[in-house]
Amino acid sequence: MSVLLQIGRRPPDRNPASAPGPAPDAEAVSAAGSGGGPLGLAAETKVFRSAHGAHLFVADGSRIYDLPEAAADRLERWTAAAHDPAQDAAVAAGLGLPLWGGAGTPPPRIDGTPAAVPPLASLSLNVMQACNLSCGHCYADEGRFGGSARAMPRETAFAAVDRLLAEAAPGAAVVVGFMGGEPLLARDLLHEVVAHATRAGAATGHAVRFALTTNLTTVRPADAELFAAHPFTVAVSLDGDRVGHDALRRAPGGGSAYDRLRAGLEVLDRYGRPRHLSARVSVTPYTGRLIDILEHGIGLGFDEVGFSAVVSAPDAAYEIDTAAFTGFLTQMVECGQAALRELAAGRPYPFGNFQTAMYELHTGGHRPYPCGAGAGYLSASAEGGLYACHRLVDDPAFAMGSLAQGPDQEARAAHLAARHVDRAEPCRSCWARYLCGGGCYHEVSRRGRTGCDYIRGWLAFCLGAYVELSQTAPEFFRQPTASDLPSDPAALAR
Repeated sequence: MSVLLQIGRRPPDRNPASAPGPAPDAEAVSAAGSGGGPLGLAAETKVFRSAHGAHLFVADGSRIYDLPEAAADRLERWTAAAHDPAQDAAVAAGLGLPLWGGAGTPPPRIDGTPAAVPPLASLSLNVMQACNLSCGHCYADEGRFGGSARAMPRETAFAAVDRLLAEAAPGAAVVVGFMGGEPLLARDLLHEVVAHATRAGAATGHAVRFALTTNLTTVRPADAELFAAHPFTVAVSLDGDRVGHDALRRAPGGGSAYDRLRAGLEVLDRYGRPRHLSARVSVTPYTGRLIDILEHGIGLGFDEVGFSAVVSAPDAAYEIDTAAFTGFLTQMVECGQAALRELAAGRPYPFGNFQTAMYELHTGGHRPYPCGAGAGYLSASAEGGLYACHRLVDDPAFAMGSLAQGPDQEARAAHLAARHVDRAEPCRSCWARYLCGGGCYHEVSRRGRTGCDYIRGWLAFCLGAYVELSQTAPEFFRQPTASDLPSDPAALAR
C-alpha cells in the first residue's frame, strides 16, 4: 500500500459524527455513482504536481496529499484510459487512496442533501438603478436591467435595513451592500441608510458592516469620511490604464473616466480610506494584457486587484466565449506565477483571485454552492423586490419575495434544492465541483457553463501553487484574510 502524507494544513472541519467504516466493494461504489454517491476516481480525485513532487487532491473535503510518483503515474493512466468504473474502488484500495470511508478517512462531507435555508446575513440595496457612465460590458445594463432608470425611495431603503435585521440570526454580524448602477449618485440616501443601519443594528444587537461597488468618479470628501468612519469595504471598477479604461467606459461629454477615477482615489487618500479598497477588472475581448493591468492596479494603491471574465453582457461583443477562455487562462496563470514569486519571497502582491484561492485551499474550502446568493444573501431592487443576488435583480426566475412580505422561504429552499452542485450536470462528475460550486447563477442562466475548462485549469494551477507557497512561505497563511466583502459568486474559480 502506498504511503500518503497529508500536506501541512488543517483538514476541513465538518461533523466528524460517524466513524469511518470499511471500504465498500466495487459493486457498491458503482451503484452509488449512479445514485448520487462517489462517482469514480476521475470525479473524486485530481493528480497534480508542484516543484515538490506529485500530489493528490480529493474532491470530498478538498483534501490534499503528497503522492508517490509511481502511484500518481498509475492513477493518471487509469483515469485517462477507458475502464470499468466498477474497478475504481479496487484500484483506489490498491494505491491506498483515502477515499470512500476507508480506514482513517472521514465520512463524506457532502452527500447531495440541499442546505437548509439560513438566516439572512447580507442584503444589497440597489439604491440607484442608473449610472453616469456608459459601458457595453456592464451586466446590469447601467443598473436598468433591461428596464428604465430609477432610484430607491428612502422608505424602501430603510425597510430593507429593518428587514435584514429582523431576518438575521440573533447577535450575528450583517452586511448592508450598496449597488447600482452607480450608488454614489444616491449619496444622500446612502449616508442616511448608514446612519439608520448603525443605530438600528446597535438596538438589535447586530454589528453592521457595509460594502459599496462604485466607479469612483463622483466620490466627494464627505463620502470618504463616511467610508473611514464606518466598517466599509469598497470595490472600484477598473479596466486598465488611462487608454484601456477609457476605451471601455464612456463618460458623458467625452471626458476621461480614468481621470475621474484617479481624482476619486486622491479624495480617498486625503479624506479617508475605507477598511478595504479593491479593484475589480471585468475582462472582455478588448481588455489589455492582464499582468500589466494587475501591476497598474497594485501601483495605484489598491489593497486587492482581481479579474472577472465578462460572460454575459447586453452586447455579446464584450463577452468572453468558450474559445476566448483559453487565452484568459494563460494570462491568469501568468499573473498567478507573478504572485507566487513575490509572495514566496515575502513581498506583498495583492492579486485577489490568487489570494482567495490560496486561503480557500488552506482552510479546506468545500461547498455545494458557488456563493451565498439565495441563501444568506439577497438583493433588493429599487421597488423593494427581493432577488437571489445583485446580478439577478428584476429576473422573475430568481425572485425571492419582497421587503414588505419578507423573503420567500419556499423560493429560497427550492433554489437551494435545484442548484446543489451534486444535482447539476455535468458538475456532479467534475473533480473541481466543491471548489467551484457550479458557477455563477447569473452567468449559467444566461450563457450556460462556458468556462468549465478554464475553471479547472485555474484551480489546477492554484493547487500546485498552494503546495509551493505553503512550503516556501507558510507565514503567508497566518495573515488575516484580505477582504470581508459580500462574497463574489465564484471568486475562487476566477
